[in-house]
Amino acid sequence: MNHEHPDNEDLHFWSFIDHAISRASSELPGVDPLAMRLVLTLHRAANMLVYDLESTVHRPRGWSWPGFRVLFAIWLSSPVEAKKVAELSGMSRAAVSALVNTLERDGLVTKARAPHDGRAVNLSLTESGLHAITTAFQAHNEREQEWAGSLSADEQRTLIALLEKLTTHSLQFEVKQRM
Repeated sequence: MNHEHPDNEDLHFWSFIDHAISRASSELPGVDPLAMRLVLTLHRAANMLVYDLESTVHRPRGWSWPGFRVLFAIWLSSPVEAKKVAELSGMSRAAVSALVNTLERDGLVTKARAPHDGRAVNLSLTESGLHAITTAFQAHNEREQEWAGSLSADEQRTLIALLEKLTTHSLQFEVKQRM
């Protein structure tokens, strides 16, 4: 097969989507370009959002995005078992365990045996942890507002409804999830 190859220097983060759809569609006749564009655009937008939040809000505080997610889950549901934090944050139990050890070392989280099961560990925030997550979340939400600001309130509600519809539909085809 002879394919015309674009100058890769001309490709960038967003133009690559057009290139990928064009190339995949020409090489594989069954490709659905609209579904491909939806998933690629959603994935890239989510990655941009997470990277921006992590680099502007969380890294300056010494946290990774996963570290923030663990603190956020503990803050809003504590005392909470570590396995529940894994579920709520969409992370593996091993990842949560490693992060909790670091957060405990940093004086942000405490561990205690769950009263109903001596093998289970309940997690709570320390006073320092509570102050850290609430301060961080205020900055986080300010950045969320900046991101959402390009859409009207009605557009935001529409996008939320569409994303909820997309995720609800995923239950019909046994989507793989971290739990």
